[in-house]
Amino acid sequence: MNNIIHEQTDDAIATFIFAHGAGAGKDHEFMVEITQMLLARKVNVIRFDFPYMAKRLVDSKKYPPNRMPVLLDAYQSVVDSYQDELPLFIGGKSMGSRVAMTLLAENDGRNGKIKGAICLGYPFHPPKKLDKLRLTPLQENKRNTLICQGSRDTLGNQEEILGYSLPSHYQLCFLPDGDHDLKPRVKSGHTHLAHKEKAVNEMVTFIRQHCEQSKDE
Repeated sequence: MNNIIHEQTDDAIATFIFAHGAGAGKDHEFMVEITQMLLARKVNVIRFDFPYMAKRLVDSKKYPPNRMPVLLDAYQSVVDSYQDELPLFIGGKSMGSRVAMTLLAENDGRNGKIKGAICLGYPFHPPKKLDKLRLTPLQENKRNTLICQGSRDTLGNQEEILGYSLPSHYQLCFLPDGDHDLKPRVKSGHTHLAHKEKAVNEMVTFIRQHCEQSKDE
């Protein structure tokens, strides 16, 4: 893959592979803004486009996401190419987080370098299809994982998620009134920027916690 962007900061504590969602690529405003916030907090970030998104950029046509095996191969190739000594965390926005969790669930032994995972808006189910749950990757993943979710996310809201009884190695952060992009309504009194900053602070706290744990093991 030649579309990988590895952004680095001085005195970094870790690296985060940040995969995009289904509808927007690595250069979407949300991806870039979260990346800059992480860099400011001493976390390097790797972003990349899945094959269908890279093809969109070449010929300016819209394509649906690749099937999961192709997405997994693309993500795994980014993990395999990582040669830095810094602790590695993986995850993504929406679909990107689902691919990351599936990768860990299906091929954990190949990914010993990974210290944990982070999901921003995990798609627990398609919109309005609460019976089509995507819990299997979460249940089979054994790595420490942080999920930051808008409390009214239509792909998995706070009430639904608390009812799923996720394993104890999951940490949950709910952003009040946030949607699938963590964005609250104006009437809520919260702001999108504040929610993104809160999510990044939770991410960095999680990363620091599990970097320290890995030193003690």
